[in-house]
Amino acid sequence: MKILLSLMLVFAMVFGAIPAFGEEAMQMWRCEMDDDASEEEVIAMAQEWLAAAKKMPGGENLKAFVNFPVAVNAPGQIDILFVVTAPSFQEWGKFWDSYLGSKAEVVDKKYREKIACPGSALWEVKRVK
Repeated sequence: MKILLSLMLVFAMVFGAIPAFGEEAMQMWRCEMDDDASEEEVIAMAQEWLAAAKKMPGGENLKAFVNFPVAVNAPGQIDILFVVTAPSFQEWGKFWDSYLGSKAEVVDKKYREKIACPGSALWEVKRVK
């Protein structure tokens, strides 16, 4: 009986610890730039958004990347990929839960005429060692 209880305790601890060591979360937006928007302006917009996002719950450890294509062989128009990473899905969830009405959303709305990001996907990142 003690062995059974010990095994159950070990399994409970293992399954309880798994979420604490979750993989990195990455959200990628496929964006289109207005014809008069420059790369420098897009980077400045992204910096303003990230500064606002970092002040939100769960946003403290976010990282952002603006990816400009050099050569593209894909259907549809993609001017940039805007990528935001969080160290865990827990932090991403906390951030996303507080997004509506946040300063980061205000920045989003401010630049909708310059850049539109209608499509996105949330990815689980597993680093290759």
